[in-house]
Amino acid sequence: MNVLWIFAHPEPRSLGGALRDEGLRTLRAQGANVRESDLYAMKWKAVVDADDFGSAAPSDRLIVGSTSKHAFETGELSDDIRAEHEKLDWADTVIVQFPLWWYGMPAILKGWFDRVFVKGFTYGVRRPDGKTSRYGEGALAGKRAMVLLTAGAPEATVGPRGVNGEIDDLLFPLQHGTLWYAGMSVLPPLTICGADRVSPEQYDDAVATLHGRLRTLSTRDPIPFRSQNGGDYDEHLVLRAELAPGRSGNGVHLL
Repeated sequence: MNVLWIFAHPEPRSLGGALRDEGLRTLRAQGANVRESDLYAMKWKAVVDADDFGSAAPSDRLIVGSTSKHAFETGELSDDIRAEHEKLDWADTVIVQFPLWWYGMPAILKGWFDRVFVKGFTYGVRRPDGKTSRYGEGALAGKRAMVLLTAGAPEATVGPRGVNGEIDDLLFPLQHGTLWYAGMSVLPPLTICGADRVSPEQYDDAVATLHGRLRTLSTRDPIPFRSQNGGDYDEHLVLRAELAPGRSGNGVHLL
């Protein structure tokens, strides 16, 4: 198994850093091949600009979609983006680890997706029949992904009636709208709550849970998202009326 671990936390001595270290040791002990993108250590540039696209970028303006596709096809993307593409091509499983900040990911990780998931590589890909390959299809189909999240909020507050909202809803844009969109099978996330006040006993429990999840990376059932081109959506990409009748919201996109 080839695992790419994407780590987006500014403090390696944090709970997140400790869990990352435990996870990498566990995977290597299991015989996995592991590579890492430690975004803060890499000083990853989070902003898309003309330097990303070489001569493919217009001199007077930046048209991200068409420009990035041309740069991808001609090999003119910047070296740091091409290095991440090579890692993704190599990996069969991707761990995305970050702390929950303001209900989302840190800007540096959002910038990683903005710059690495370019047109022609993870979106804007066509099937032979002309349909767009996305939501279960695409260049990253066949790969697995899992989100590892640390959050300061107590666990109950990200539950069904918690003030912060359910964790699956908070992660829907990433898990469904980014990873599944690009074709990846998304495993249920691992969320460690109360991250700013973890006792030694709670830390041991978190490590044990992480070990268990890493042992089942290749066998655990992914989140059963509906595929775009599997017949569940009409020609306007709206879920057919006979499916999940009377319901709405993110949950209708699960089988």
